[in-house]
Amino acid sequence: MEHTITTIGSHSALDVCEGAKAEGFKTLVVCQKGRDATYSVYYKTRKRAEQEIGVVDETLVLDKFRDMADKDNQKYMLDKKSIFIPNRSFAVYVGYDRIEKEFSVPVFGNKHLLRAEERNVEKDQYYLMEKAGVRFPRVIESPDKIDALAIVKVSEAKRSYERAFFLARSPEEYVEKSEVLLKEGKVTKEGLEEAKIEEYVVGAHFNFNFFYSPLHDEVELLGIDTRRQTNLDGFLRLPADQQLELLKYAQPSTIETGHIACTLRESLLQQALEAGEKLVEAAKKEYSPGILGPFALQGAMEEKDGERFVCFDVSLRIPGSPGTRFTPYSEYLFRKSISFGRRIAMEIKEGEKKNRMDELTT
Repeated sequence: MEHTITTIGSHSALDVCEGAKAEGFKTLVVCQKGRDATYSVYYKTRKRAEQEIGVVDETLVLDKFRDMADKDNQKYMLDKKSIFIPNRSFAVYVGYDRIEKEFSVPVFGNKHLLRAEERNVEKDQYYLMEKAGVRFPRVIESPDKIDALAIVKVSEAKRSYERAFFLARSPEEYVEKSEVLLKEGKVTKEGLEEAKIEEYVVGAHFNFNFFYSPLHDEVELLGIDTRRQTNLDGFLRLPADQQLELLKYAQPSTIETGHIACTLRESLLQQALEAGEKLVEAAKKEYSPGILGPFALQGAMEEKDGERFVCFDVSLRIPGSPGTRFTPYSEYLFRKSISFGRRIAMEIKEGEKKNRMDELTT
């Protein structure tokens, strides 16, 4: 193949590399020193009993992930004819400004759309969902306006890319809980001032993982999953009285640590697919050329006038859930199980053959 499929050594790199190798591409993973063994040792391609195993052909190990935007490292990737597959870690460690203004390696997808995942930019995910007509939770303007069970989405003090979610049913409860988090150093006053407050959606959680093909102008549902979160999962495994006792010593944390593949009742699929299509159409108008490749809608099916999907988060790049291939949805479409990494590689291969790579990259 003409190009090397390249990504950052975090989040979903192995999924990207496995799919690329399945379609005949070489793979390159950009790693941070001390976090590279997964890619440079354990899943590195090598021969075993006359058979090639592993999925990572080469690693570029740097002192810090952000160094990948330095000119020399970009030249190395460009010399390899890299097509870079972005994920959440890329946005977090390199930063939107450097990605948009300095990163010259062709990015699969719309790199200018990554910023819209945030909730504090001009055309953020709330704006996109509103333009698309996708249901999302009622936004509560300020703590003193809390009039129902609400979730406060505030950035962690030490890791601003992670959120220290907490629930509050009233302004008084908001003050009580936020003061505890401030005292423990888990959040900052500045973080609380920028936090978003949403009415809490009671329902079954689902992440709908989509792929939009610019070459075919179709939205594809590749899989569905739900999350494993620490230490929330540990709380939920305890009886209610023990949960209350534990709250004296620790607060539930919703940091994502893994995913569980799951399915949705077929009678509910259409509304999820239509929500994905609506978001794609809105993004074309608001963030030209719009969504290219993978994206996800994370939300819940709430029981209100029948079950209906309410979206509380949008991912505008590959979702970090490689287990979605083990749901049946890609097989319903392609008649074989397709990972996100492989679906990306399939689109790139077709783009190469049809000389349409400019429609797939920014």
